[in-house]
Amino acid sequence: MKLYALGDIHLSYKANIEALQELEPHPEDAMILCGDVGESAEHLEIAFKAATQNFKLVFWVPGNHELYSLPSSSKLRGEAKYKECVWIARKYGILTPEDDFYRWDGEGGPAIICPIFTLYDYSFRPAHISRENAVKWAEEADTVATDEFLLHPDPHPTRDAWCEALVAKFEDKLEEAAAEGVPLIIINHWPLRQDLVYIPRAPRFIIWCGTTKTENWHTRFNAKVVVSGHLHVPRTDWKSGVRFEECSLGYPRQWEQVKASGKDVNDLIREILPGPPVPEYDSAEPQWRRWG
Repeated sequence: MKLYALGDIHLSYKANIEALQELEPHPEDAMILCGDVGESAEHLEIAFKAATQNFKLVFWVPGNHELYSLPSSSKLRGEAKYKECVWIARKYGILTPEDDFYRWDGEGGPAIICPIFTLYDYSFRPAHISRENAVKWAEEADTVATDEFLLHPDPHPTRDAWCEALVAKFEDKLEEAAAEGVPLIIINHWPLRQDLVYIPRAPRFIIWCGTTKTENWHTRFNAKVVVSGHLHVPRTDWKSGVRFEECSLGYPRQWEQVKASGKDVNDLIREILPGPPVPEYDSAEPQWRRWG
C-alpha cells in the first residue's frame, strides 16, 4: 500500500475536471488531496468521487478556495463553509482534519498521517513590513489575493484570529500524536515554513501563504514528510532530514506544456510513501517537480 498526493486541482476549470477523470485505479493505495479542489460543493463531489473510485483510502485538507463564499454557489461563510466541506468529505468516507489521525502500516510505515488546517496570519513577510502594512505592501506590486474578498473568517473577527485558533487546536493534536513515538506525515494546504515559499511571478503573494507559528513543527513533532500545496510550484525539499513535498497541479495554463509533452495527471501525482531515501546531508537542494 503506497501513499500518493495531489493538490490544487482547481475543478472550476473544465480541463482540470477532464484531467481528473484520467486517474488510473490504485485499488490498494491511498491518496491525499491537499486543498484547493474547488470553490463549490459540486467541485468537492467530483473530486471525492473520482478519488474514492480509484484509491482505497483518501485524505483531504481544505485550501483557501474551498473556503470561498461565492454568491452563485454558497451563502455559508467561514467555519460554516468549512464544516460543509467536511460533511461532504465524510459522505465519501474521506478522512479530514476533524477526524482522528490515521495509523499507517503500509509501505514506508509505520507512521501517523495527520491532516491539519492552519490558514495564514500575514506573518510571512519581510521583517521591516508591519502586519498593518502587509496588504498595502503586496498591493504596491499589483498583488491582492482573492481571499481578501471571498474568504470570510466568521465567527472570528479576522483571518489572523481564525489562524491563531486553528494553530492552537492542531498544535495540541500533533503533540498528542507525536507522543506515540511514531513519525508523522503532516498534511496542510499552506506551507509550514516561509523559506519554502517561492513564487517568482508574484513574490509578495507570500503574505497569504502561511504562519511563522508552524516554522519548527516538522522537527518539534517528529515529521517524516510534510505535504502541502497552494504555491503551484511543485518541488521536493529537505529540511533537517525531513522531506517537504509541494504537490500542486495548478491551473491548466500552468501545466499545459507538461500535458502537451504527452504526460497526464497520473505522471504528476506524488509518491509520499515509501518515497525516496533520506539524502546524505540534512538539507539538500530543491528538486523541481513541474514535469513530475
